[in-house]
Amino acid sequence: MEFVILAVVIAVAVIGAVAGLVVSGRRRRELPPKATAPVITAPKAPAEPRPEPQVGDEAAPPVEVPVQTVEEIELPPVVEAPALEVPEPTAGRLIRLRSRLSRSQNSLGKGLLTLLSRERLDEDTWEEIEETLLVADVGVKPTQELVERLRTRVKVLGTRTPAELRALLHEELVLLIGEDVDRTLHTAKHGDGRPAVVLVVGVNGVGKTTTSGKLGRVLVADGRKVVFGAADTFRAAAADQLQTWGERVGARTVRGPEGGDPASVAFEAVKEGIAEGADTVLVDTAGRLHTKTGLMDELGKVKRVVEKHGPVDEVLLVLDATTGQNGLVQARVFAEVVDITGIVLTKLDGTAKGGIVIAVQRELGVPVKLIGLGEGADDLAPFEPAAFVDALIGE
Repeated sequence: MEFVILAVVIAVAVIGAVAGLVVSGRRRRELPPKATAPVITAPKAPAEPRPEPQVGDEAAPPVEVPVQTVEEIELPPVVEAPALEVPEPTAGRLIRLRSRLSRSQNSLGKGLLTLLSRERLDEDTWEEIEETLLVADVGVKPTQELVERLRTRVKVLGTRTPAELRALLHEELVLLIGEDVDRTLHTAKHGDGRPAVVLVVGVNGVGKTTTSGKLGRVLVADGRKVVFGAADTFRAAAADQLQTWGERVGARTVRGPEGGDPASVAFEAVKEGIAEGADTVLVDTAGRLHTKTGLMDELGKVKRVVEKHGPVDEVLLVLDATTGQNGLVQARVFAEVVDITGIVLTKLDGTAKGGIVIAVQRELGVPVKLIGLGEGADDLAPFEPAAFVDALIGE
């Protein structure tokens, strides 16, 4: 009996303990979660300033800097200025270039000699001679004059050996071209120290800027101090081209902004030439179309502005020999705007129309003073009638 009572007591105690655990767990689930306190981080203390060195403190070890010797230092390469070119002397230059001229002109000279050598010179033969001269751009009036003189002299000679015919033709052609015409280039400094001024004019494409550069070489070869004026401001790179020509022979180039006032550049070029004591100022003008009246008026303005320093000594008209009679149209218009003093015929080595020398002189009453015989820097030569005719008809 006592054992049963003890078991009941134990069972009641166990049941009570279990019930308490269940109630306790239920209450724990019903309570709100405990708030978590924020973590506060203390601010970092400012770094203490480095104490200033005091007298008696040990000095910090010096920083070692590597020292290079003169031999170890690499210097940039020295760019040497290009050596100035020494142009060929102008004396006898046309004779040296004679073979080049004769290669293109022999068809005219040999054609005339062949016709004149016929046993019978009838009207048909003389018409062929006229046609040959006209094709060579000698011009109508000069051709008629030459044929009449040849007809008269052939009748007087009677016999016509090849040597006699060559001498006859040579004499008549030189007479027609004009051996006694003054072809001097007025490029010497004036007595008052003012440089000679040369204007180079012409349409685009005739080789005007190149001719200006080559003429500068001709003058330097003759011992002249030259200043270039790049007044062709409307053609891209024209000033660069002229400056390159000048640098090759030691001539200074005065230039302005692209599209600037050509007259202003020309004026400054002459002004600089006076200041530097130059012998000659070469002004390369804009290569305008001769059909544009306004543009031609501006060329006249260039001349008037330059003349504020003094008179212009030379106005050289550059003509392309391959254009033949079309070049005469250009020559007439330019002659109305400026007083042309001389003709420069370029590309004469590339045409058999050497008669343009005679035609243009007759048209303008102005002598051919220079001829261009190729693309080389020294292929511009003073015009010499006798040497030209020798190349025209051969030996």
